[in-house]
Formats: sequence, C-alpha cells, structure tokens
Amino acid sequence: MKILVEHAGPLTNFEVLDFLKSRGAAKDPTRVLAPLAPSEFKVYDNLAKGAAASQTRESINEFVDKCKPYKLTKNEIVNIINIRPSSGAEIFPLIENIEERVENSEELVELVMQVFPVDKQETKSGERIKSIEESVEERNVEAALE
Repeated sequence: MKILVEHAGPLTNFEVLDFLKSRGAAKDPTRVLAPLAPSEFKVYDNLAKGAAASQTRESINEFVDKCKPYKLTKNEIVNIINIRPSSGAEIFPLIENIEERVENSEELVELVMQVFPVDKQETKSGERIKSIEESVEERNVEAALE
C-alpha cells in the first residue's frame, strides 16, 4: 500500500481495522498473509471486538451525510463513529459547545443508534460487563455492612 497524502486527517476505527485486514490480520495469527508486528495484532483484536467490527463503509458514509445539518467538525464525526454513543451523556463530551450548536442532542444519539445498531456480540459483552459491575457493587455493599 502506498501513502498518497500524508496527514490527510483522522481515521475511523473501521478504516484502521479494514487496513489491518488488507495486510492479512485475522483472529487466528497462523492465517497471516504478511508479517505483522505484535502491536498490530493487539490493535486488530481490540478493534475487532468493538463497534468497528459491525460498521461498513456505506453506514459511515450514510452517517456523515445525515450529520451535515448538525454542522459537526470532521474530528467530532470521527469520534462519534468510533465511540458510537448510546445516550446524551456519552455524546456530550464529544461535541464542543453542544448546548449552543445542537438543538436536540438526543436526536443525534437516535441517528447514531439508527445507522450503527448494536450487534449481538456487543450486547453480550455489555451484559457481561454489567453483571461484573453489579457483583463488584454487591461485594462493596457487603463489605461496608461488616
């Protein structure tokens, strides 16, 4: 692969994942087509578990087109695509002066959820994290009562 324009701008996690796939990265390190650094495997593994794994170029382009009325910066759009906020509290720190620039932040969150729906694997990992958090909280309460 040849770099055409240096520092052309920020990349989405999907674009990084797609690049690593094109270099031969896979969940099974024995199926590697090209020599990859251990750090590239770690990046691939982390991105393959996140929101980027369920995104497509078409969904990203659709989201960028639908964001035009909000007049978001390129960096804000990339952050929203990478993080995929599911509530107003999660989108609030991603957009500078959101109160002044976006009339209804919940509408923007709904757009994110519509274009980038949560897949089954992420739901299962989210439920697992929630159950771990609940068990830690129960232990803290029990320790406080003792």
